[in-house]
Amino acid sequence: MPDLSVREASAHDADTIAKVIRVAFETPALPSADGPTPPDTGATVVEALSRSGGLVCGLDGTTVGALLFEDHGMALGLRRVSTLPSARWSEVLGALVEKAERVAAARGYDDVCVLVGPELPETSTALSSRSYTEVAQPGETGSMVKALGAEVAAPTAEAAANLGRRLAGLLRAGDLVILSGALGAGKTTLAQGVGAGLGVRGEVTSPTFVISRVHPSLGAGPGLVHVDAFRLGDGAELDDLDLDASIEESVTLVEWGEGIAEALSANRLHVHLSRARGGDVGGGPSGGDEPRVISVTPVGARWVGAGVRSALAGVPSRGA
Repeated sequence: MPDLSVREASAHDADTIAKVIRVAFETPALPSADGPTPPDTGATVVEALSRSGGLVCGLDGTTVGALLFEDHGMALGLRRVSTLPSARWSEVLGALVEKAERVAAARGYDDVCVLVGPELPETSTALSSRSYTEVAQPGETGSMVKALGAEVAAPTAEAAANLGRRLAGLLRAGDLVILSGALGAGKTTLAQGVGAGLGVRGEVTSPTFVISRVHPSLGAGPGLVHVDAFRLGDGAELDDLDLDASIEESVTLVEWGEGIAEALSANRLHVHLSRARGGDVGGGPSGGDEPRVISVTPVGARWVGAGVRSALAGVPSRGA
């Protein structure tokens, strides 16, 4: 794999970026984004960089890819995503998009979006593999959007439960949450926080021996279907629980569901609990007060515009 480096662009990169964009968009066989050849010049690139910035991707000291940023409220837009014909397009695209997502999170955005022309199916496929989904935007077609997740430190079990309560504030009927992490990682503790946040009836406990429990709502919100898939061998055994009968009316939360529960919904939240300094938390049924890191990854169009990153990180949304 080539040793690619990606950095944020400055005005000094404008002429080089304009050249990369021009070459990329004038090469019909080269996948890119944004569609037809743009009239970008060094001056127009400087203007774009001054508004929102951009990225350049280098290989052995030569710029082989670039993109420009645009502010879209809650989303950071990626425009003029371009690579030179001499570069490996998929690897340069991946490096640029990965860096762009980190920049977006650091700047306080909740989503990242790319306008992809209909004549560029390779780009759409590549972005789909990175969890981007096509979402119609006003006046546009072919926007590929990804909701950013969050990584939150939980120094105590109570902090993990509190994160569950914040997570509950994002959830509505039909949502699927998949919890993963080692034995004793605190999955049930977080599930208890979700139940408290949803305001459901009954104590949320580990359902290992009954596999699933239904907790009706005490108010007007959705109920909670709490599933423990630890003893299930595959998705077929999960299907035998007939969760489809209640999944549209409730929030479904599946512990040990990674690799098993994904087929229940194309829109889901993956939540992984791990030891704060690396590895998996262990040593007890609830992980005690051992510090852990909780990573939440949204999948699917349902989470675009939902503000997952800002809500779970406890910071204001950029689009608010």
